[in-house]
Order: sequence, then structure tokens, then C-alpha cells
Amino acid sequence: MFKGIIVEKDESGYKAAIKDIDKAQLPEGDVTIQVSHSTLNYKDALAITGKGPVVRKFPMVPGIDLVGTVEESTHSDYKSGDMVLLNGWGVGETHWGGLAQTARLNGDWLVPLPSKFTPLQAMSIGTAGYTAMLCVMALEKQGVKPSDGEILVTGAAGGVGSVAIAVLSKLGFRVVAVTGRSADADYLKKLGAVEILERSQFNVPGKPLAKERWAGAVDVVGSHTLANICASTRYQGVVTACGLAGGMDFPSTVAPFILRGITLVGIDSVMCPRAERIEAWRRLATDLEIEKLGTISHEISLGQAIDVATQLLNGKVRGRVVVDVNK
Repeated sequence: MFKGIIVEKDESGYKAAIKDIDKAQLPEGDVTIQVSHSTLNYKDALAITGKGPVVRKFPMVPGIDLVGTVEESTHSDYKSGDMVLLNGWGVGETHWGGLAQTARLNGDWLVPLPSKFTPLQAMSIGTAGYTAMLCVMALEKQGVKPSDGEILVTGAAGGVGSVAIAVLSKLGFRVVAVTGRSADADYLKKLGAVEILERSQFNVPGKPLAKERWAGAVDVVGSHTLANICASTRYQGVVTACGLAGGMDFPSTVAPFILRGITLVGIDSVMCPRAERIEAWRRLATDLEIEKLGTISHEISLGQAIDVATQLLNGKVRGRVVVDVNK
């Protein structure tokens, strides 16, 4: 038996609770993992609270991230004792995830834990930090350089935004952060932001074209925010879109694309090919200052995760939330 969060839906409604789970209930997979840590992401909070249609099968163990030790394996790449991590692949949505002490998974979804990171540090990065790195890599692939100008990061105090600021600033970019929480200004400056903007400047309808400013951007918000970023991006600038915290709509025009030649790059971290995942984690090991992880993340117990999920959706959580599933 092991403990985990179980999300259920029946005639009485939607509910999440910590329960004792029999290993016989684990889903199919060729690698069984003793989980050390998981995380609490926006998607996990939606799954736990039922505020969004994230969970596709019931009952479900949420948790799109995990790190731990291989207990049993019939997969050729892994053996008992190996340290591995996982991000995405529909885990926590269609396949039992990381907010439990044991997980059984498809070995093809796993990535070896980089030697530079402890399990706690790896989950301090988690899907959010790995997504941020994918955004940085996309900006670089499109040719964006520090000398080209400022990079805008929205949702700056969240997990993706925090890691994006830390990485971009280390790479020499001038980073401008957007947040709705003025109290987080000092935190964002410690991560490397040189200027803090209020999100109210971006989350309302704007003009099809605005004054050119951004050489690139990392956006987790979508909707009017993404439209306004595109409208104010410089000629041949690049915007990466990886979230929808403000909505799935995109009320923009073609003007920024056909008059300024900007590029809008979609970032998918869930089904991202394994080779790109490994490269993203390799880059994180070299381009993220590990000491900043202590500023970005804080740790909670499995027993606290359900309550913190509601706080996260209400915008009361800063940075990354690491869950020690054995506490």
C-alpha cells in the first residue's frame, strides 16, 4: 500500500482526497518508480479542484511531474536504482501521475535525472522550468540575441515566468517582467528582471499595432495579453506562447505578422519529443543558476497539496511548489 491523491467523480460530485492505494491498482507500464517528489502546477490545481476539464479518466492520481528511483523495470533503458524524472505525456490527465508515493509508467516517457540536480532541485524546475527552457530554445532557434533588445515575460511570478527570467538574464538578455502582484517586484528583480510592468497594461483590448518594443517574449497568459504583446513586438521579433492563464482566445489581427514580420511560436511541453526534452534539461543544467532555485521554489507535504491547489488558482502562490510525497 502507498499514499496518494485520488481524484474521483460520481453522482455525489467531484472530489479529491488522500487515500491508501494498493499497488494492484496501478496502471500498466514497464517501469515502477518510488516517487521522491512531485510538484503542483496550474494544470494540477485544475485537476485537483475540478475547475477545468483536465482529468479525462476517473479515478485519477494527478501530478504532471515526478522524480524518483526505479523500483522495477522491463524497459531496456532503465534498471532498478536508476534516478529518473518525468514531465507531461498526459500523466495526471489520462494516466496516473506523480502526486503519490509510487507510480507505474511507460519508460519511453522518462528522462534520466541530470547529475547536477538533486531530486528536490529537479522538481523545483519541473514542467514549468522545462517549458521555460523550451521557450528560450525557441527564441534562440529563431535567431533572437541579447543585442536585439528586450525580452518580455508574462506571468512572471509563476513557475514558467520565474525560470524564464532566471535563464534569460544569465544568458545576457534584458528581461522585463509582467505581473499583477506589485509585492513580487523585489523577487523578480532578484531573479534578473530589470523592469516590472503591471499586467493591466496588457490584459485589456488594445490596438492592432502598438509602439515597437520587444525583441522577443515568453507568454503564459494568452487572450488580450498575447495579442498586445504581438502588437508591440519589434520588426521580425519572436513571441513564444506556452499558456492560457488569461484565456484560450487570441483577439489579434494579422497586422503584426504581415507588417512587421513577427513570428509566433507555439510551445508544447506535454508531447514534446524525447530528444528535445533531454536537450532542455541539459541546457537547464548549464544555463540556470542553481542557487536561484531556493528563491523560486518552496516545499510542501502531500497533505498540504489539496489546499495549496486552491491558493494557486486564486493567484496566491509565487514561483514553484515542490511536493514531498513522503511527508
